[in-house]
Amino acid sequence: RIGIWGWSYGGYMSAFCLLKGNEVFKAAVSVAPVTDWRNYDTIYTERFMLTPAKNPEGYERTAPVKYAKNLKGKLLLVHGANDDNVHMSNALQLAMALQDARKPFDFMIYPRKQHGISGRDTQVHLFNMITDFLLENL
Repeated sequence: RIGIWGWSYGGYMSAFCLLKGNEVFKAAVSVAPVTDWRNYDTIYTERFMLTPAKNPEGYERTAPVKYAKNLKGKLLLVHGANDDNVHMSNALQLAMALQDARKPFDFMIYPRKQHGISGRDTQVHLFNMITDFLLENL
């Protein structure tokens, strides 16, 4: 009965844990995750991973979206629609890949919210949802 959750890079790791060889976690919440490093800011990714042309296998191996068919456990995917740090295309790509693989998951989009999904009422909604999801799935 172990769950995991994370935001941004933590969201990436949370999703990755359920998608690649999960034998530990029963549920994960992934908020604003990078799901394919090709979709992230090159100033960061290229510093550590070089370019996709120079390191295609590195980008493939570390992209959660590539492992959607392996989902094991319950996943809640959350993203702010106006996120200008980790673009919403990351969450949408993972959602499409999970749907194509016929894997069930939960998905919440926060309209007009950026990477921090800020605002008191919004954060109350978000953290209540996370709590409910984990209580229901652990």
